[in-house]
Amino acid sequence: MKNKEKFQAPRGSLYIPGGRSGVLLIHSLGGSPLEMKAVAHAMSRKGMTVYCPVVPGLTFGTDVSGLSTWQDWYKSVAEAFDHMRTVCDDIIIGGASAGSILALRLAAYRQDQACGLMLYAPTLAVNGWAIPKTIKLFHLVTDKWTARLFKFRTPAPYGIKDERVRNFALESLRGSDNLPADITERGGGTVYEFLSLVRNVRPMLSLVKLHTLIFHPRHDDQSDIKNTMALQRKLGGMVEVSVLDDSYHLVTLDRQRGYVVERTSEFVDRLLARRADKVAMQKAASTNSKQLGAAE
Repeated sequence: MKNKEKFQAPRGSLYIPGGRSGVLLIHSLGGSPLEMKAVAHAMSRKGMTVYCPVVPGLTFGTDVSGLSTWQDWYKSVAEAFDHMRTVCDDIIIGGASAGSILALRLAAYRQDQACGLMLYAPTLAVNGWAIPKTIKLFHLVTDKWTARLFKFRTPAPYGIKDERVRNFALESLRGSDNLPADITERGGGTVYEFLSLVRNVRPMLSLVKLHTLIFHPRHDDQSDIKNTMALQRKLGGMVEVSVLDDSYHLVTLDRQRGYVVERTSEFVDRLLARRADKVAMQKAASTNSKQLGAAE
């Protein structure tokens, strides 16, 4: 299609053209599209169009000064969704960690244009077992200027239980050009924007009626499983939860990524089959209505 030929995804994005069914994936805060690679390629093998964009301010190394806002992140994600709408009839939205909150906001506003939602270790609160309790004091900060005076370091094990995968991921980032020297550091301004995003999205949760699949580690080092329990109670549609027993926060990279990909693939198959049945029923009803009209 012409749209596919002309479209140029931002440098560093993961974009795989495919059929009329698509998946939009949103990576974590301070992460990159590569963390969604396993899921993206599994969806591509189904013939789907897959897009995991670089989101300025959300993607690691794209906002060293911490001046971007959550509204900037959301605008970028919404634009990616709008592109998907030009090449796909059916779109499933996915998000990891902080990216899940952007996915939820997008779902609240665009659920009539999407057919499902997939959340990987969603984070409404940064409260995993490895997070220092002192971060609670940061919630007392009421302006971004003050917030930018703070620096936060992601504590070991950095969201990955598998030591081999963890070391590979860290070395890959260290070998990248034009990135901050401390790859585990998060600016206070960025954290402030994320918390502001959460406050904005929480009241919308009951409005999200999409069928949702959630993966969450039982022993998440960064985001306690209570985050998913809260979503299960508050979301307005059907919610399936898969609790992982051998992974930490970055479930699409860690030890059980194969299981995560397999369950994601099965979920997508069910969504698309249900969507196809619905479309077929609507066409049959329309045909019957026309035939009755002609008979009159």
